[in-house]
Amino acid sequence: MILKKINVAYRYSRLISKHKSVVLLNTTNIVKSCSTTIKKKNEYKFDGPSLKDFIAKDLPQEQIELVNNEDKIPYVDDMVDLGQNRKVYIEVYGCQMNVNDAEIVWSILQNEGYIKTNSIYEADVILLVTCAIRDSAENKIWTRIKQLRSVKRWRGCMAERLKEKLVSDSKGAIDLVAGPDSYRDLPRLLAKTEAGQKAINVLLSFDETYAEIKPVKLNDDNVTAYVSIMRGCDNMCTYCIVPFTRGRERSRPVESILDEIKYLSEKGFKEVTLLGQNVNSYRDLSTSSFFMPSTNTLASGFKTVYKEKKGGVRFAELLNRVSDVDPEMRIRFTSPHPKDFPDEVLDIILEKPNVCKNLHLPAQCGSTEVLEKMRRGYTRESYLSLAQHIRDRLPGVTYSSDFIAGFCGETDEEFEDTISLMETVKYHNAFLFAYSMREKTTAYRRYKDDVPHEIKVERVKKMFNVFRRDAEILNKQFVNTEQLMLVEGESRRGPSDLCGRTDGNIKVIIPNTKLPLEESSFNQDIKPGDYITVKIIESNSQVLKGMPLKHTGLQEYEKNKNKKNTNIY
Repeated sequence: MILKKINVAYRYSRLISKHKSVVLLNTTNIVKSCSTTIKKKNEYKFDGPSLKDFIAKDLPQEQIELVNNEDKIPYVDDMVDLGQNRKVYIEVYGCQMNVNDAEIVWSILQNEGYIKTNSIYEADVILLVTCAIRDSAENKIWTRIKQLRSVKRWRGCMAERLKEKLVSDSKGAIDLVAGPDSYRDLPRLLAKTEAGQKAINVLLSFDETYAEIKPVKLNDDNVTAYVSIMRGCDNMCTYCIVPFTRGRERSRPVESILDEIKYLSEKGFKEVTLLGQNVNSYRDLSTSSFFMPSTNTLASGFKTVYKEKKGGVRFAELLNRVSDVDPEMRIRFTSPHPKDFPDEVLDIILEKPNVCKNLHLPAQCGSTEVLEKMRRGYTRESYLSLAQHIRDRLPGVTYSSDFIAGFCGETDEEFEDTISLMETVKYHNAFLFAYSMREKTTAYRRYKDDVPHEIKVERVKKMFNVFRRDAEILNKQFVNTEQLMLVEGESRRGPSDLCGRTDGNIKVIIPNTKLPLEESSFNQDIKPGDYITVKIIESNSQVLKGMPLKHTGLQEYEKNKNKKNTNIY
């Protein structure tokens, strides 16, 4: 009852305008009294005034009687049902984390009675889910805001970084700014804007993971889904603003993750990507581990700037338990840090057929000197050694990576180290960026952004050409082989073609036709969510083109593949 009074006092005091100062002051008194009671293990009975005693005398006479009804709070009654039938339009910019955040937000708003619309002209509320990782991303949002002078509401990573500036510089276009740890507060913030007030909440949290909120998918037709397993980041790379916009690293309880995976499996999803800023450093400290992990949690030759966490469920165990929920569901994860690839993680990937052998291994740069300035925790040599070690343990693994051109002080020779690293490792996919200095980062305080923009652009072009050349060579190796494809939907070309992805996360295009079922004479249409055995007949640097052979299942395909490999030997 004591804690309930604290929560009620805190929650509803923030909703009051006229009585706000009075209630906040007295909420502090309630907290002090209750902490004494708890510390003494209920030695003293809390019999002090309740919240109603502080506000009843200031309420209109006709409302005083209502205060005694614990089920009805008179001073927020007009806000409770604010969401009913109001339409929300959502635009998402940036990474998969922002997609997942949008789904969390939609779950919260849907529960409050809001309705989603795909038309911006019908919307009562417009949400822009934004990104602050690079200057170009922020510029894109500012341009969009200018296009949407009638915009009603706004939130995202950029929101936390710029705070009041967004409201003051938007010329009335923005009414609400919310950071990534304040999504639960959106109904209250929206209530304030409905009353004609501007609203801002960009407080970061040490423990918010939205663990019990099941995200509601924005697109009901998808067969793939994202599941956030952790939030924030502790790595403090000198170029990166994420620790300042998303806060410190904290992991979601493992049971809540498993519950969400089970829920998605029951809904028919066939692929899940585990999400986190540094996903493979996951560690649920709220429970005990069933594994006997090694004492070394880092890959050989890697280091970290933060103190190692002890105990709890680590990423290898989580990956193992997630893969067991539905053997017919593919499991991917992103974005990892190369330092968090101990052998126990690689062993799980090798042992579990439904854990994809496609790894995102962000290098950022190929120069040891620049990597040191970036505070990445590894040298060029240790990264190359890890990439080869993984290939030795996981034959057929495919790599993707991130690269930054033109970091502070990067010379032509140091950039060429990046090119040679790309040529050595070879990636099926790569995300290439010109360096963009961000306020608050260590680089902003310590270094000078002294590589001219035109040189950065030229370096990105060179990285792109090298990547496309090598990706084309890699993809050509799949021609005349059979691959397992998960069908995701129609191709951009139209309904005559379907698209999907291999285990290695390479896009495949096939004709839309009927196929026989496994061990059956019946033909069946190919639909999203089907696993199809495909023979690859053509390739380029971006996609594979194939002929569908038959319907199958993930486990059935792996069993048949192992039989073929056994017969070879």
